[in-house]
Amino acid sequence: MEIFAIIFADFSYLSYFYIVKVNTLPQYPTPTNGSNRTNMNRTETERIVFVDYIRVVACFLVMLVHASENFYGADASGLAGNTSMLLNESNRFWVAFYDGTVARTCVPLFMVVSAFLLVPMKEGMTMHGFYRRRFLRILPPFIAFQLLYTFLPVLWGGWSWQEAVESLKVIAFNFSPMAGHLWFMFPLISLYLIIPVVSPWLEKSTAREERTFIALFACSTLLPWLHEFVLDEVWGECFWNGFHMLWYCSGYLGYLVLAHYIRKHLHWHRQKRMQVGALCFLAGAAFTGWAFWWRGEPGVVLETPHLEWSWEFCTPNVLLATFGAFLLFSCIESKTCPGWVSRISRLSFGMYLMHMFFLSAIASWMVGGNAAEPLLPVALAIPCIALLSYLCCLVTTQLLSYLPGSKWIIGA
Repeated sequence: MEIFAIIFADFSYLSYFYIVKVNTLPQYPTPTNGSNRTNMNRTETERIVFVDYIRVVACFLVMLVHASENFYGADASGLAGNTSMLLNESNRFWVAFYDGTVARTCVPLFMVVSAFLLVPMKEGMTMHGFYRRRFLRILPPFIAFQLLYTFLPVLWGGWSWQEAVESLKVIAFNFSPMAGHLWFMFPLISLYLIIPVVSPWLEKSTAREERTFIALFACSTLLPWLHEFVLDEVWGECFWNGFHMLWYCSGYLGYLVLAHYIRKHLHWHRQKRMQVGALCFLAGAAFTGWAFWWRGEPGVVLETPHLEWSWEFCTPNVLLATFGAFLLFSCIESKTCPGWVSRISRLSFGMYLMHMFFLSAIASWMVGGNAAEPLLPVALAIPCIALLSYLCCLVTTQLLSYLPGSKWIIGA
């Protein structure tokens, strides 16, 4: 029954980053009784090696997503704004492949990692103690980069001082207009806020109870599809009520419970995790890529939400792919992590925060104002933009990490 409940949750919907500075939780150590089943219990002496690999890979996938946007955006920025247009069949296929099939799990993976490491809270940790510890890690760098994205563009003519001042008013309530990727910080903050609330339940919940919640969460991920193909307002939504029937079982909280379920209750042996993980990832990722390709039509301007109808991070296909990807990463059972992997993992938060500074410039050079004929074929241009951005961010964060007080800027 367990596998059927999980697969059901996956298909109906069962990711920056710098979630904790040091991984001090277990790494799925192999037991000595010959069962080859994983041990999910916390320890204070072992690192979860596969979590470092997730951070390293997911950070690159974020940049792959944003590199892809340069090949279907219809506004002057080159990125996908409110409207999109694919210029040819090549762009249609490769954007669907890289942005949809390969990289769409990036944000949910970071959300799952967050919950996997932090839930339930350590014994004796109070709500305010948890908030103090978490927010001192992420808020100073977040605020610093909000200001950098607001004022640095003035130096190279990205916008005027007046526009920067107007942006300054915005960042008191939202992310900077020059830094759309910082939207992620608000769901992450929300996840941190709810962790002390749900931790007591997760400490006592049974596997069946958690599967029930995951099933409800999975049903809630159908909402974007219902909005697209059935009705604009469902399950009680109307102009005076934006809270639908499954509101309190939806969103990234579902990933939080899923992560806890995997760590505490999903005691599958490595071979089964690999098989089920590969199947779920391939099925979810293939559908995600196909959905974009199917809706896209070269030469036609489309509203971006309609083109990306199945790309929201809380949709059944992305959930399925994320669950599969996490299981595949969990098959890494090494007790040690290469130094370069752990180092990039620790720098990944800063890399995420700054990457649009580099990616925008590199993409502009690579695309050259013509997304139909970039400097390299689109099949190579998208990963090259992402890789060059990744390397520039890595070098920059590494250098900044040597400065006194660097944790207040890049979190490392």
